[in-house]
Amino acid sequence: MTRPTPAQPRDEGAASAPVRLPMAYVLPLRAHDDGGLDELTGYLRELSRWVDVVVVDGSAPELFARHAAAWHALVRHVPPDPALRGRNGKVLGVLTGVALARHEHVVIADDDVRYDRAALCAVHQMLDGVDLVRPQNHFDPLPWHAWWDTGRTLLARVFGGDWPGTLAVRRSTFLAMGGYDPDVLFENLELVRTVRAYGGSTATPAWLYVRRLPPTGAHFLGQRVRQAYDETARPVWLLAALAVLPATAVALATRRPGLLLRAGLATVAVAELGRRRAGGTRVFPAHTSLAAPAWVLERGLCAWLAVGRRLRGGVPYAGARLRTAANPTRLLRRRMTRRRPDDLVLWVETGAAPPPLRAERAAR
Repeated sequence: MTRPTPAQPRDEGAASAPVRLPMAYVLPLRAHDDGGLDELTGYLRELSRWVDVVVVDGSAPELFARHAAAWHALVRHVPPDPALRGRNGKVLGVLTGVALARHEHVVIADDDVRYDRAALCAVHQMLDGVDLVRPQNHFDPLPWHAWWDTGRTLLARVFGGDWPGTLAVRRSTFLAMGGYDPDVLFENLELVRTVRAYGGSTATPAWLYVRRLPPTGAHFLGQRVRQAYDETARPVWLLAALAVLPATAVALATRRPGLLLRAGLATVAVAELGRRRAGGTRVFPAHTSLAAPAWVLERGLCAWLAVGRRLRGGVPYAGARLRTAANPTRLLRRRMTRRRPDDLVLWVETGAAPPPLRAERAAR
């Protein structure tokens, strides 16, 4: 897709105050402490000057109250809709927030994503032509673990695009297709697949860079197997990851370390292609390509651990286990064919029989 020039509307009567964009920004949140509250509040204050902001807060009551006190004059701050059912709290927050949005164009973003106005304008313009936009995140600042994960990002940019912590959708499409399944782990992939199954169009602009704050080192380490588990929704990627350790063992057993060296250099070269794609050198430092071989080895190990968790019933999540990373596209299309959902009714607690997709899962 040709890169559009982001529109920058101005208020001629008040040059110092930017014109608000006709967009909604939905932030699903579930905080465990007050760390970073001041920084997030500053971001929400700036963001609220540009767009309508809805924070759907599933935090514990005491934290919810502190957030309400800090944000009461800035954003709409609400709990997840109690009528919605599902085990993925982030998806429940998205379903709640999109339903409350007052505009057709809606940005969905994690609490560590930091849009600037130019990126919002670009997303707004692109949603005039497609149903979903998948931007490109980059970490800033770049501690060791963010450097490590950037190796994954650069490889993904070569093979179809990275999976960021933010998407943007048309509200009418989202509601007409009934939202998306709140019982999956890889929720961004699920949303993209659902839009496509519905017949919607998507765009993955590699040039649309949106800053992301790095997690803590402890959080990063705690997510390694869970993120590898996401690939159970993409069998080809999972098989590739599972092949890494056996191939490494064969090379070592046959005393051919040169094979490993050449594989490592090839991985760095591919990552460098991803770094240079669509002006990526502006946001990805040159040394981040060197992280790719280390990430590939890590993913090779974690993929086997993820398969073990799959055999034990799934990944622990919020006191339960999620077995499904994302639904196959064929099942999503079958659901769309059998029943045309509307206004999120598939995920509202009504006491009715399970929707078709869940019945299909039970039959498998």
